Amino acid sequence: MSDSRKSPTEVIARIADDIAGLPVDQWDNCAGTANPFISHGFLSAMEESGSIGPGTGWKSLPIIIEDDTGKIVGCAPSYLKSHSQGEYIFDQQWAHAFENAGGQYYPKIQIASPFSPVPGPRLLLRDKAMAVPLLRAAEQLAQNNQISSVHATFIDADQLDYFREAGWMIRADSQFHWSNDGYSSFDDFLAALSSRKRKAIRKERMKAVESVEIMHLTGDEILPEHWDYFWEFYQDTGARKWGQPYLTRSAFDLMQQKMGDKLLLILGIQDNIPVAGALNIIGENTLYGRYWGCSRDIPFLHFEICYYQAIDAAIARGLKTVEAGAQGSHKLARGYQPVPTWSAHYIVDPGFRQAIADYLDRERRAVAADIEFLATMGPFKKSD
Repeated sequence: MSDSRKSPTEVIARIADDIAGLPVDQWDNCAGTANPFISHGFLSAMEESGSIGPGTGWKSLPIIIEDDTGKIVGCAPSYLKSHSQGEYIFDQQWAHAFENAGGQYYPKIQIASPFSPVPGPRLLLRDKAMAVPLLRAAEQLAQNNQISSVHATFIDADQLDYFREAGWMIRADSQFHWSNDGYSSFDDFLAALSSRKRKAIRKERMKAVESVEIMHLTGDEILPEHWDYFWEFYQDTGARKWGQPYLTRSAFDLMQQKMGDKLLLILGIQDNIPVAGALNIIGENTLYGRYWGCSRDIPFLHFEICYYQAIDAAIARGLKTVEAGAQGSHKLARGYQPVPTWSAHYIVDPGFRQAIADYLDRERRAVAADIEFLATMGPFKKSD
């Protein structure tokens, strides 16, 4: 795959071999510091650990634009995909439809943070004028190499206009996020709930910790034996959800090396042994809950470690939001509210593109109606 050029006098984009080999400071100057999932540290850890690369169906294809001095002014974490796993935005029906019509859907290009249903920037820009050129480069990469499509998933809402300007199709979905309305404690948060919901949550929390001690670990407090226990939990969850875990064992060690105090590992300890855990990543304004697993089935411990302890940690750190991952309407009763998430799609074949556009129009209306309905079902006190 070669450089993508609009014209000799315009922007030149190129495809790098990987993100790990690009200068850390230049990538992170474009990525910013708010969202750790598009940082050089996280993305290079995915590469260096073998979580993406040969045999995984993910090939790193970062698109970069440099200024006259050779410094990166715009980049996009993009990947050549031979499947649709690890994305959390489901397009398998599109693949089946295209292939039934005689087309070849895979490989495709994915602009994303791998294995991370976390909204964030997908066009990383030191110069905002490079946004549409990055998208044009992705389009040309697909056209020149008989690739069916390009997909940018979990896009920050404030970047959607770049994709609209480029003519990409916008898709809506939803997640459940917790918002910190200036709470000073968990009890302060509970006071905003209806009496019935408040009592239910207190009962769940008491039941979960009857025989379990909760431990919060960050940075160097996380020892290799903690990761060994958590790896067992993660493997069990991954095997049940996806058939096999996406991340390798070394991915967790590399994330700790590269991301330090941005990691928060919450463990449940029973009989002096970790029996459950959740890994969170700390952003500037948000706590991101990512991976959960357990070795013992203890009632309500999943809710305690993944949702309530995350709220505790966010309040203690003055964070505005907790994002607890994809799906899960059970989060609604625990104070997590429905919010829209967004992706954008470029389909090379014009006939298939029109069919997808018609589908997305109907889907967006359905998602909006679903969010509006779910918002009325939350646990918060009803205002007059």
